[in-house]
Amino acid sequence: MAERARERQGPREAAAAVAARLESAGFTAYFAGGCVRDELMGHAPADYDVATNATPDQIRGLYAGARGVGEHFGVMLVRQGGRTIEVATFRGEGAYADGRRPGHVEFSDERTDALRRDFTINGLFMKPATGEVIDHVGGRTDLASRTLRAIGNADARLEEDRLRLLRAVRFAARFGFEMEPATREAVRRHAPELRGVSRERVGHEVRRMLAHDSRAVAIGLIETLGLAPATLLEEGACDLARVRALAADASVHAALAAWMLDRAHALPWPERLSRWTAGLILSNAEVDAVAAALRARDALRERWDGLGVAGRKRLAAGPGFEDALALLEAERDARAAGIRATVAELARTGLAPVPLVDGHALQALGLTPGPSFRRILDAVYDAQLEGRVGTLEEARKLALQVASGAQG
Repeated sequence: MAERARERQGPREAAAAVAARLESAGFTAYFAGGCVRDELMGHAPADYDVATNATPDQIRGLYAGARGVGEHFGVMLVRQGGRTIEVATFRGEGAYADGRRPGHVEFSDERTDALRRDFTINGLFMKPATGEVIDHVGGRTDLASRTLRAIGNADARLEEDRLRLLRAVRFAARFGFEMEPATREAVRRHAPELRGVSRERVGHEVRRMLAHDSRAVAIGLIETLGLAPATLLEEGACDLARVRALAADASVHAALAAWMLDRAHALPWPERLSRWTAGLILSNAEVDAVAAALRARDALRERWDGLGVAGRKRLAAGPGFEDALALLEAERDARAAGIRATVAELARTGLAPVPLVDGHALQALGLTPGPSFRRILDAVYDAQLEGRVGTLEEARKLALQVASGAQG
């Protein structure tokens, strides 16, 4: 195991080794796309892709275990140094019939390959051994000026793959770039076409935006560029007040809830959450988390002041509480600071201690299982949360009192 760990290469090292092997066999091989962009911006790329003039068959000739994941499009996966490297043949592309994939591709040269990509900052190549950048699209200039620009005709690039409408937003927000005017207006014109994109792909892009600390900028662009109706399957204006005020460390679920609350709409949030679930293909866990945040927010606003110690502890230890409190803080609700301070004090005696008694304990006391068990267990646990019982014996005694109808 230790020997295998030592053999594992870093992502750059592994991709460079693949490129070197291709070059030693007489082919051209570069780093391509996002990894080049990230290196030039001083970021550490999570992975590296290689572009080459070698065909899939020629790649397989060098790497017998190479696996085609899009072989028709010239994309192969190669194992190197314990990592999987994506190696793609330089290609040109035919017309996109479905707004996602070209009808056919032709293996070509590096310039043609660069010109078929989405944005200039993603159209750069780099020689792994020297770091020399090959730029056929003006990407270095746009990186320097912090500009997001479609390669060639912006309308054509967006029509080819309509998910680029959201990718444009994600890149502009994540890197703090300004969309070049022609690209911005093309995004606005094509915004309704996002409805034709796989909802799974839309949801994936939105999650990536919400997980980044630039999410308020991304949501703002989605709204101002007219992408929200096709993204969320919901009309409505948005003031972004909560989204912009939400703490940077707030969860993706809190961000979704804040966005929903910021959008003016007549329907109650449970119905809207169903619509957003369809639009973004939210998982059951995601739906539960957003619903819990919104329910807990309602409880904090409507019931917190009237709750006793046990009720407050139950709410604070329950699902969605932290997200709900983050929402109140984003709303500049004056109660938020007091609630946070109260919960910190309550936590000193335990917000959710292990119950002293359970159903088995009640049966051991001679009680018959039935609907009353929940009432008994809740009463004993409330007393435990409030500090009125602290031992197993005290809990058993109270359980018997509640069971017999006595006042504990």
